[in-house]
Amino acid sequence: MTAFVRTQSTTGLPPSLKGGVVAIGNFDGLHRGHQAVLGETLEIASRKNAPAVVLTFEPHPKTVFKPDNPVFRLTPAPLKAHLIERLGFAAVVEMPFDRAFAAMEAADFIEDILVDGFGLTHAVTGFNFHFGKARAGTPDYLREAGKSFGFGVTEVESFEDENGEVVSSSRIRQLLSEGRVAEASGLLGYHYTVEEEIVGGKQLGRTLGFPTANMRMPDHAMLKPGVYAVRFRRSDGALFDGVASFGRRPTVDEDGALLLETYLFDFEGDLYGETCSVSFVSWLRGEEKFDSLEALTSQMNLDAEEARAALSGAPQLAPRI
Repeated sequence: MTAFVRTQSTTGLPPSLKGGVVAIGNFDGLHRGHQAVLGETLEIASRKNAPAVVLTFEPHPKTVFKPDNPVFRLTPAPLKAHLIERLGFAAVVEMPFDRAFAAMEAADFIEDILVDGFGLTHAVTGFNFHFGKARAGTPDYLREAGKSFGFGVTEVESFEDENGEVVSSSRIRQLLSEGRVAEASGLLGYHYTVEEEIVGGKQLGRTLGFPTANMRMPDHAMLKPGVYAVRFRRSDGALFDGVASFGRRPTVDEDGALLLETYLFDFEGDLYGETCSVSFVSWLRGEEKFDSLEALTSQMNLDAEEARAALSGAPQLAPRI
């Protein structure tokens, strides 16, 4: 099997991946709506016996235009690439996005990137995809260009959940900000997941009998502070149940950095420096400040028991991360 390719330019694509079927979009979250676009891409590529490739953009365009108000990324680039690979794609091109790129004429985007860069035979987009200067490019514009350049275009309609509401990244961000991770999972099609390097901490949890694997989180993370039942995956794929606290640790560190601290059940070992992932299965309680470490420890024992119970009946949602 050919190794998955992750690159920032079409020049990074080997010749064997040119002439493929290209899914185009931001795909932040890779939620069920995005999966409809990507699934259609894989199906068309299979019929054509052509490589399936994803074209996305980094950083998120909204962050470029509003740098003081960065978008909370549901799937930062490394995690997004990881998921795209697991879905069965041959490559992802993370095109650098800046104001100069945004000013590119739609016609130039098609000719320079899609035709000359990818040599595509087919493009697949979502219903609301826009590209080029002043967002002049639309699926219809792309379809007309395809007639001239000899590639096909498939536009995938909006994807609605079981209640008839359109699945979107903004809906998922709102749910996460309210701690409603189970509902967010329903829209994502998998448990909301973060993937970061394990960093050292003050090791207070170890002294309390709850050693934790700590991840630094961005200040603009919208996940509601609190305690969650989680599944933890090591870089080698080993999976553990656990309980995680997300927030600033008001009991022990008033002005602390935003951290995700995960206590793994039935695990002993050193994780420092390893990039791991934490998938949020259910919300247990909000972040609290306790009067003493004894009170905190007592609550942590209760949290662990509740997390074990919540995880005992929780399904594994695909795609596995």
